[in-house]
Amino acid sequence: MADGKRAGKTRSEKFGAGLGKAAEGMNEARRRVAPLVWIVFAVLALVLIAGALLIALGDNVNRQNGGVQFIIDTAANLDLGIFSRDDGIFTFNGENAEAKSALVNWGIAAIVYLVVGKLLQRIVQP
Repeated sequence: MADGKRAGKTRSEKFGAGLGKAAEGMNEARRRVAPLVWIVFAVLALVLIAGALLIALGDNVNRQNGGVQFIIDTAANLDLGIFSRDDGIFTFNGENAEAKSALVNWGIAAIVYLVVGKLLQRIVQP
C-alpha cells in the first residue's frame, strides 16, 4: 500500500465501533426515559394539588366518595411526613386550619416534586 494505511480495520477499531453503537442505543433510551421521569413527578405534584383543593373545599366535597378519599390518602402518603397537613412545615390554628395547612404544606410539596422531577429529567437526558 502506497499511502501507508491498512485496508481492513484492526480489532480495537472494530471494538470501538461497537461501543459507539452501544452508546447511541443508551442515549436513545435516556432520551425516551427522561420525559417519562418528568411526567411521573408532574402527576405526583398534581395529586398533591388536587388533594389540597379537596381538603380546602371542605363540606362541599363528599369525603366518603372512593375517588376523593383515594386522592386525599395518596396526597397524605406523598407528603413524606415533612409536608404533612397535621405536623408539616407550617401549622395553622383556628378557623380553616386544616384547609390552610393542606394548601400551604402540600403546595410546597408539589413544588418540590416538580423541581426534583425537572432535575432528574435533566440528569437522565443525554
